[in-house]
Amino acid sequence: MSDFVIGLTGGIGSGKSTVAELFVALGASLVDTDAIAHQLTAGSGLAMPRIISTFGLEIVNAEGALNRDVMRRLVFSDPAARVKLESILHPLIRQISAERCAQALTPYVILAVPLLVEAGSYRERCDRIVIVDCPESVQISRVMARNHLPEAEVRAILAAQSSREQRLVIADDVIDNGGELNNLYAKVAELHLKYAELALLKVKAKC
Repeated sequence: MSDFVIGLTGGIGSGKSTVAELFVALGASLVDTDAIAHQLTAGSGLAMPRIISTFGLEIVNAEGALNRDVMRRLVFSDPAARVKLESILHPLIRQISAERCAQALTPYVILAVPLLVEAGSYRERCDRIVIVDCPESVQISRVMARNHLPEAEVRAILAAQSSREQRLVIADDVIDNGGELNNLYAKVAELHLKYAELALLKVKAKC
């Protein structure tokens, strides 16, 4: 059972998923709260009955899952709707992610939380925080290309998240993902060795 948790976050388009996959390739476990949210809002997802009763059938797609495009537009135009959605999803995500972290069998576990800065309770569960960072202009271009969204909508998403400065101020470690992939690989490998060593030290301290 892993007892050393690394909180991983970054703004949209920063490359969190790429970095998380590199840590996994090196031997870490991954608990991804965004993936948990997708599972909860799938056609048979645990959160769907409450979401439907709260927002109606217009936010459901043909497969019975949450229509994420419709919901995204709703929560960005109506702050009250965002609060309602978060009150349904966040307690479930916190519970499931805590269970999965406790079940991890690797020396340390990566807990990927897109809104780690905004959701302070996750920070209390992490031994260290690593931020995936890149310039805002890079974030915008990546999200526009990946999600086929207009620039104005991407900027609205960025505005709803914590700022780059707010993320960096809580960082124990920073991974620059605004440049070459080789540099990214090297930084992740360096941190992997560091986290494995720190995890071992924590185990020894408990003995």
